[in-house]
Amino acid sequence: MRATVLRTQTSAAARRPGRLILTGLAILVASFVVFGTVLVQQITERTVRDNLSSTPAATDLVVGKQDQPPPTVTELAHVRAVPGVAEAVGRMAIGVSLGEGYLNLQADPGSGPLATVRVIEGRYPDQPGEIAITPRTAERLGLSVGTTTNGTGGELTTPSRLTVTGVVEPGADAGYDAYAPDRVVTSWAHLNAVERVDVRVAPGGSTEAIRQRVTAAVSGGQPIRSGAEVRQAEANAAAEEVGQLFILVGMFVSIAVVAAALVVTSTFRIVFAQRMRQLALLRAVGASRGTLVGALTAEGALTGLVAGIVGVAGALALGYALPAILRSTGHAVSSPGLPLAAAVAVVIGAVVITVLAVLAPALSAARVSPLEALRTASTTAGRRGIGVLRLVFGLLLVAGAVLTAVATVSQLPEPEQLMYDPTGPLLLLVGSGALAFFALVALGPLLVRPVLAVVGWPLRQLGPLGRMSVGVIGGAPRRAAAVSVVVALGVTLISGVVVGGASMQVLVDREMALSAPTDFEVTSNGGTLPTAVVTRAEAARGALARVVPYRRIDDVTLMRGADRLGDVESGYPTNDLDLKALPTTGDLDVAQGTLADRGPGRIVLNSWVARDTGLRAGDTVTLTLAARRVDVRVTAVLPGDGPLHAGVLTDPADLDRLGVPAAYTGLLADAAGSGEDGRTAGVQALRQAIGGSDGVGLAVLADERDRNDEVVRTLVWIAAGLVSLTVLIAVVGVGSTTALSVVERVRESGLLRAIGLSRTGLRTMLTAESGLYGVIGATLGLLLGVPYAWLAVQTLGINAPLTVPVLPLVGLFVTLVVLTALAGVLPARRASRVSPVVALGADG
Repeated sequence: MRATVLRTQTSAAARRPGRLILTGLAILVASFVVFGTVLVQQITERTVRDNLSSTPAATDLVVGKQDQPPPTVTELAHVRAVPGVAEAVGRMAIGVSLGEGYLNLQADPGSGPLATVRVIEGRYPDQPGEIAITPRTAERLGLSVGTTTNGTGGELTTPSRLTVTGVVEPGADAGYDAYAPDRVVTSWAHLNAVERVDVRVAPGGSTEAIRQRVTAAVSGGQPIRSGAEVRQAEANAAAEEVGQLFILVGMFVSIAVVAAALVVTSTFRIVFAQRMRQLALLRAVGASRGTLVGALTAEGALTGLVAGIVGVAGALALGYALPAILRSTGHAVSSPGLPLAAAVAVVIGAVVITVLAVLAPALSAARVSPLEALRTASTTAGRRGIGVLRLVFGLLLVAGAVLTAVATVSQLPEPEQLMYDPTGPLLLLVGSGALAFFALVALGPLLVRPVLAVVGWPLRQLGPLGRMSVGVIGGAPRRAAAVSVVVALGVTLISGVVVGGASMQVLVDREMALSAPTDFEVTSNGGTLPTAVVTRAEAARGALARVVPYRRIDDVTLMRGADRLGDVESGYPTNDLDLKALPTTGDLDVAQGTLADRGPGRIVLNSWVARDTGLRAGDTVTLTLAARRVDVRVTAVLPGDGPLHAGVLTDPADLDRLGVPAAYTGLLADAAGSGEDGRTAGVQALRQAIGGSDGVGLAVLADERDRNDEVVRTLVWIAAGLVSLTVLIAVVGVGSTTALSVVERVRESGLLRAIGLSRTGLRTMLTAESGLYGVIGATLGLLLGVPYAWLAVQTLGINAPLTVPVLPLVGLFVTLVVLTALAGVLPARRASRVSPVVALGADG
């Protein structure tokens, strides 16, 4: 009997491959995602190894290593003299301080197989004091071929002339890069060593023989590696970073697999409920419960096997096709290998997960009574409630989640806590989130109807179709909960990313409002700005939107009576920056007091000065400089550093009373135009304002701000993309559930058509039901996601405020509802095409 039942169930499943794929669709998608992730990791690592080495392919030997004493200029000359060495170039990079800014001067031959740049204008340097710059550097620093300037760098401490002889095209242009041959760099900067020596062996020469000669030409401690070894090491270092990233990817993929298991469990529960009379007949002819469980589990294993194979095959096809397509468009993308072991592991994993997912529905279905065979319908209605044991277990999970969250809150850092390790609180937070999710799984059927009563109200007001859609979902709360919980998991993760990203962006904006409040800063390197510089900058209104000059001094002390406050001997850095003139003032936060009260006789302190002196908002204190004293009141304390790293922010009138000279020490400015063109125009205007003023430098603060913004945006998009895998599984689950529900309710659909419901009305009702799964799941997900996102931000200890971006969250809610509704469109169209006569005659 056991073999007969097993053969009957598996052969029936095999005869209906469409139903088989539909049942295991979530596992198919999960298999595709998992194996696709393996292939993407291989593609990324191979692409990195093939394209991201900074050592030219023509390099045969490399002398020197980062953690070893560098090769000397003399040793470089000895290597060049070795017979069989076609070319030897020194590699190094030094920072060069210019009156106009900063340069990263790198040694490169400029031509030949070992060059990493090529000349596009002028000529390449060949004399000490000559440099070639990149196009973006030329724009930013206002330099061109023939321009001369002065700078210091390396061992050169006295400003020396630099002449631009050419413009070169590098692999990457940061906007502050310059190049010259190694002998030009070492001569100008008075260097006696290079970072390493790249050697190219003459054609026909033996690399090993040349290695031995080079070893004899340099000191005994110099490591000599092959070019291939160095390129591999560089590629491996980059690939290791990729591997670390994919560890994080693997965590999100694991969550998607858990979601797939939940969807498959719900799907099999529906499938088995539709075959309840058949199962009862098997019981009636002698099949035991154990036999049914085994047969249904075997059916699940077959489903997992087919879904796993199809998912792996699909991922493999796309994994090979996509790099080829990208290469045809000019992108250097490597193809993956053929990881057979990983493919087999994914298929086996799909089978195992499907078997585990099918056990609970199989055990429930096997408890069917033989008397159920006397029913006229093959389908039985699902249970609406949950058992006492599940209720108690769910409540215990809720208690555990709450207690763990409370423990997390108790370990959050204090506002001024200096030493904080977030590892423990983060682990507690993850534990609390996991408990909360499994509590939602356990208690979901009890939550569906109360949530539906609220979120389904607008739909009920639209008429009978809306009321029927809400009634159908509310009438099967266990099924609705099984699907909605997976949607809720995806929404929880995405809303957490959105809220966390918005909070991080606010924190970055605050940090940038302090360190980079405008696009540009002109400084005097410890002196004062010539009046003409400020005047010319203020006159350049076509290129500059605002110019805010300021004064800065570094030796202001704080007194209370005769007592000096704080432990700093030299005083605190103080400036009179006009915050009201800056557009970023609104991004600033305060720990105490308010910035609106700032004015003559009122100061703002950063957190360190306030902590060092023991001052708080509202306290009175005396500013002291030399013999002069000014009584002031603390109007606000900032949560971190002050603007431009000021410890004390005061009013210009107070600095005047302290006897500070009226000459400005720096100015801030914003570009009038947007984008790179506007920024370049602003740089050129400030260059003209600076003219030939000695000791005056220009910094482009907007570049730093852009880099920080780009990092935050990239992290948010990567995280959102990863957690979207769970949403994809959830949408697949909604589509599968709706499709199987349509089969289950054929007679109901026929009856509705027979009493006058149009095809459009039936499609609308079934599509609305699918959308309601998204409404319930998105509601539960937002209720969980926002609080946990706030707790995660606080747990990191980065002092970021809770920011709830309402519009993105509303957009997320609407998007999930639309996606889940679209998942039901095809099943709804299929149901609407069935004739009412055929539907009423079906075994429903």
